[in-house]
Amino acid sequence: MKKTLSIIALSIIGLGLVSCKKEENKELQNSETITPDSTNTLPGDSLPPRAQNNPAAGEVATPAVSNQPLTTVALSESNFDFGNIKKGDKVNHVYEITNTGKNPLIISEVKPGCGCTAPEFTKDPILPGKKGKITLSFDSSSFDGAVQKYADVFANVEKAPIKLTFNANIQAK
Repeated sequence: MKKTLSIIALSIIGLGLVSCKKEENKELQNSETITPDSTNTLPGDSLPPRAQNNPAAGEVATPAVSNQPLTTVALSESNFDFGNIKKGDKVNHVYEITNTGKNPLIISEVKPGCGCTAPEFTKDPILPGKKGKITLSFDSSSFDGAVQKYADVFANVEKAPIKLTFNANIQAK
C-alpha cells in the first residue's frame, strides 16, 4: 500500500515538473479594461477562504474570487516581452494596475501557470484612482528557445481572472 501511494505521489510531482516545461497554448485576453455590469454582493461581505487543490482526487479547484463589490481596472500592459535572455537568467517585470472603478480593488491571488514563475502583488486594497503592482519573476533555467508564460490575477472584477502574459527567447550561455 505504501509503495502504491509513493508511486502515485511521484507521478503527480513528475507531471507537475513536465507540465512546467511544456509551452502553454492558452488563449490570451485581448481586453485590458474590465467593466462590471452589476454588483451582486453586499457591502461588508468578507473574502471567501482560498480554494484548495486536491490532486489525489483528480480535482483542481480554481482560486476563490472575491465577494467584495465589483470595480473596474486598467492595466499598463497585459503582455511583456523580455526579448533575448540567457538560459538560467532570473528576470522580473512589474505590471501596473489602476483601479478605475468606484469600489476598492482587492487582489485576492495571483496564480502563475508554471512553477518557473513567482508572483508578488499589492495586498492592501487599492482605492479608486490609485495604482497597485503585480510583479512576475521568471526563472529561465529549464527552458530553451521561445517561451510564453502567464499568470491569472484573481480580484473583485467581473471578468476574473485577468490574464497577464510574458514572452522570452532563451539562449544558451
